[in-house]
Amino acid sequence: MACNSPRPVNTPGSRVSLAGAGFIILGATSIQWSAAIVQPAFARLGPVATSGWRFLLGALILLVATRPRLRHWRSEQWRAAVILGVTVAFMNVCFYQAIARIPLGSAVTIEFLGPLCVAVFGRRSGRHFIFAFLAALGVVLLAHPGGGVTLVGALFGLGSGLGWGGYVFAAARVGGATTGFGGLAVSMSVSALVTLPWALSKFALLAHHPTLSGRLALVGLMSIVLGFAAELQALRRLSPAAAGVLMSLDPAIAFVIGVLVLHERVTPWVMVGLACVVAAGVGVTIDRTAPEQLVPQ
Repeated sequence: MACNSPRPVNTPGSRVSLAGAGFIILGATSIQWSAAIVQPAFARLGPVATSGWRFLLGALILLVATRPRLRHWRSEQWRAAVILGVTVAFMNVCFYQAIARIPLGSAVTIEFLGPLCVAVFGRRSGRHFIFAFLAALGVVLLAHPGGGVTLVGALFGLGSGLGWGGYVFAAARVGGATTGFGGLAVSMSVSALVTLPWALSKFALLAHHPTLSGRLALVGLMSIVLGFAAELQALRRLSPAAAGVLMSLDPAIAFVIGVLVLHERVTPWVMVGLACVVAAGVGVTIDRTAPEQLVPQ
């Protein structure tokens, strides 16, 4: 990870950064793996209701596990939690709509353009615009004939990317305003409330299919509890810019899981497109001058 001045490997800051990197990779793997597991539910529930049940079950697990003491919450904490909850709901609904139409790896690669554009236009340097062009070229390669990317799926991927761009900053704010995982539990409860009407519309179907309910509970545990909790811990240890470096690996992780779990076909052009987007993401986020700012735990 690039810094203004190198740190010795045995300093506390280096250990914090290493832990943050581990949490980012753990969270990304858990979330992308859960996305592969949940896809069979789309045929019965649809992407939006599936997302709603994922939030509902995950939020219930978090509330029982953390039992946040809301009586003493300040308005700043409530505001941060609500913003994160709405942002995550929008991001996830768009993402599930995308992976219902296009391959998982392609969807995550397109989604990554959101935080990448935030980084590019936040600095507006010549190098950053070159990286933006490289990322755009990568998406064009992903959308080549035979690549499996449709216009509607790509648009939903871009919508998810917009949500992801806001998620990095909203999650960092919740991490700084709250302790433990109480803030995450409240945020995921907000996400569950936003998607609740779609979730309840499929209640009768789930009641008659316990196997499907078990799948959604597993997905909620993997993504909401393990995945987002790991990313929240990472954002308490890394600045949003540093987290962006590691989140550049999300498309690669998604492609690997798509091949191993969903048996998705990967063409050489898709691999080149993936490499372009990942390289652009790493280049933009490493090429920064601001020192690390950790979010207090």
